[in-house]
Parts: sequence; structure tokens; C-alpha cells
Amino acid sequence: MEAKFLTMFKEVLEITDRELLLEDNFRDYEEWNSLVFLSLIAMIDEEFDVIIEGRDFKQLKTNAEIIETIKKLQS
Repeated sequence: MEAKFLTMFKEVLEITDRELLLEDNFRDYEEWNSLVFLSLIAMIDEEFDVIIEGRDFKQLKTNAEIIETIKKLQS
């Protein structure tokens, strides 16, 4: 699941020149903005059938934390 998420997140961010890592703070990505946030939320809903509420998402810092949250909400 981690690889799938990172690949899809790269597409949302439109990154082609580097890899994303689990420990990356996604808010530090140069490409991160409010449109990417909305696209990411939509992608998570569509691909993983999970909705992360805005207030909960604000607490997340790394790609790994997003993935862990998805896993928790799926169970």
C-alpha cells in the first residue's frame, strides 16, 4: 500500500524528477498548496475509500502518517 500511495501522491504533486519517501514532511514539498491538498483528499477517498477530515489532516506531517491514518480508517 505504501508504494501505491507514494506513486499516486507523486502524480497528484506532478513530480517526475524525484522519489517521495515515507519520512518526508509533505508540507515541505515545493509543490504543496491548497489545490494539491484537495486533490490528495479526493485521491485518498477514490482509491482507498477513506475520508480524512480536515481537522485530522492538519495533525499529519509525514507521508507515513497519512498512510497510517488511511490504514486505521479502513479497519
